[in-house]
Amino acid sequence: MALRIKRDDLVLVISGAFKGARGRVLAVDTARQRAIVEGVNRVKKHQKARGQQDAGGIIEKEAPIHMSNLMLVETGGRGRAARFRVKTDEHGNKQRVLKLRGESKEVTV
Repeated sequence: MALRIKRDDLVLVISGAFKGARGRVLAVDTARQRAIVEGVNRVKKHQKARGQQDAGGIIEKEAPIHMSNLMLVETGGRGRAARFRVKTDEHGNKQRVLKLRGESKEVTV
């Protein structure tokens, strides 16, 4: 399955404990179909000290979230979330186009 959500995309969480949260994708794991989204699914990790300059303690970091729980958001304009399709232009370049309900115009992401 081709994963079409990429790093630095703006996404909306559509299900789970963080439903409704928006954030930027920091990393994508294609093998496990998971993404790390900024500010979403933050967990606390107990980290052991690894030398004098790297202190230990409890740190907060983002944990991965499954790609099926994410929806792409348009970057400009109103910031609406929608499903999208891949459109090929006359030069053979692929573009992601949002499928907005009730609107005939296409919004390229």
